[in-house]
Amino acid sequence: MVLNFDDIWAKFLELIKKELNPVSFSTWFGKTKLYEMDDKKIVLLVPMLLHKRFLLSNYYNLISDSFTTITGVEREIDCVLEEEVNKTETEVMEEAVNNVEVINNENIVNFESNLNPDYTFDNFVVGDTNKFAKTAAFAVAQSPGAQFNPLFIYGKSGLGKTHLMHAIGNYIHEHNKDLKVLYTTSDDFRKDYAGIASTNDNKIEYGNNFKNKYRNIDVLIIDDIQYLVDAKKTQDEFFHTFNNLHERKKQIIISSDRSPEDLKLLEDRLTSRFAMGLPVDIYPPDFELRCRIIKDKVSRINSVADKMTDESIEFIANNFDTDVRSLEGAINRLVVYTALNVPDKIDLEFTNEALKDFITKNPYLNNDIASIQKAVADYYNLTVEVLKGKKRSANIVYPRMVAMYLCRTLTDNSFPRIGLEFGARDHSTVINAVNRIEDDLKNNSQLKEIINEIKAKL
Repeated sequence: MVLNFDDIWAKFLELIKKELNPVSFSTWFGKTKLYEMDDKKIVLLVPMLLHKRFLLSNYYNLISDSFTTITGVEREIDCVLEEEVNKTETEVMEEAVNNVEVINNENIVNFESNLNPDYTFDNFVVGDTNKFAKTAAFAVAQSPGAQFNPLFIYGKSGLGKTHLMHAIGNYIHEHNKDLKVLYTTSDDFRKDYAGIASTNDNKIEYGNNFKNKYRNIDVLIIDDIQYLVDAKKTQDEFFHTFNNLHERKKQIIISSDRSPEDLKLLEDRLTSRFAMGLPVDIYPPDFELRCRIIKDKVSRINSVADKMTDESIEFIANNFDTDVRSLEGAINRLVVYTALNVPDKIDLEFTNEALKDFITKNPYLNNDIASIQKAVADYYNLTVEVLKGKKRSANIVYPRMVAMYLCRTLTDNSFPRIGLEFGARDHSTVINAVNRIEDDLKNNSQLKEIINEIKAKL
């Protein structure tokens, strides 16, 4: 039986739906279509650039494997945007002319943006735990006000939310110099609004200045919105500011230490607006990302750049695993200790001595995800990279499920966090793995021995 386009796409969606949770499936495949297919290539039609980047970065192997299962032929996967398909030649030429006009625009407004020029996309180190947030942030920076409005970035302190927000602002400022970008914190917004009430004279003028500052702009970036929880009148004013900007298609970017749904003390009318755009979360960096962050930061410090060994980097990554700020603190302490002692190389012993007063745990005795992955990989004669990778052969898939099971039972990490540590897999994949191992343990005595042997090494 020869399958037509519609049959192939229907079967593809059936396979994908089994691998993803309903939200992920709806977000990334709900408006995606099969556009072209030949003997060597399959092209998907996607609504926005973010979809293209995210699908090719995160689901490429899943998409490819699914089509191979259906058709029996392995093909290259690519995506094309709806606007590219629908755009006429005349529109392309007009767009090129318009872009030149924007670039050559000399009418640069002298406006205090409060942006930190040190925070850019170029020096934001990307890994599985922050890739989605970075991709969404870059999409907003490229087309402010056109999509994902508001962009709501949330996660614990020290994970890079502020860096991303400034990076968006700096990118917009560089590529659209005629746009007004304002970065502020909820505390500063609150103080500015409180100043209206505290002013004895010219309250109307002060109020107009306040509205001019926060509404006569093209991009509003506001940090730590959770601090408005106990400021009823300020919430009211922010609600009106939000509506004013959003109705005029001005970009709004917000950060918080919790998701819109978890901001219980903010008014519902605010949290519902936060959720109407794109909420994206940032998780604590995994081991690989922590190593890359350390390498990136020490590469800019002459006194330590060429002296640090891989063992030293991995030691810091294992011991300071909560956020980026803790890594920066460890690096700063190591730099000072290095300046005082001037070693020929910064090895494991030197690093341990430099940081011993700041380490509260032994990483080699801690049942963290990285340790479990290493123990499972060693037992099955695999590498950690293969265990976390995309290959789906039986000799890899089952050890991967064992590792996920142990990560869930021996640590307090959530299903989504474990999924991120295993190549950004969906949390439903982790749930299925844990359930599978739990079922097998009921009747498989050999598996019990394997699990116990791996536990003994931790």
